[in-house]
Amino acid sequence: MNSLILRTSSRVILPAALIFSLYVLLRGHNEPGGGFIGGLIAAAGIAVHALPRGRDALVALLRVSPKAIIGAGLALALVSGLPALWLAEPFLTHQWAFPGGIALGTTLVFDVGVYLAVIGAILTFLSYYLEN
Repeated sequence: MNSLILRTSSRVILPAALIFSLYVLLRGHNEPGGGFIGGLIAAAGIAVHALPRGRDALVALLRVSPKAIIGAGLALALVSGLPALWLAEPFLTHQWAFPGGIALGTTLVFDVGVYLAVIGAILTFLSYYLEN
């Protein structure tokens, strides 16, 4: 697809989509949002960038294989459940810490894993349909 309008508008859409996806990801464990929706938004922005440019532009933008992104996401989601096992609780029982009044927990690690897995899955699917 060689659309001048899509090629030009994607220069604005990609950074906006990535910033908004990170916002949705980070607010997700306290309010609506999270890794899945954030990943969909990021993948949509990347898809808008890659559609008029082709598969080579997608590979150049990502710098790693989308399948490697899926693997990293699944590994993070798996690792997020391990602290519960160390504390003799059921797997994926999320643990929380409050250093300086900031709520940090394993839910954020899980959400980042889901975020990466969704981005990788959608971009793997998309890469099969892009022209070189």
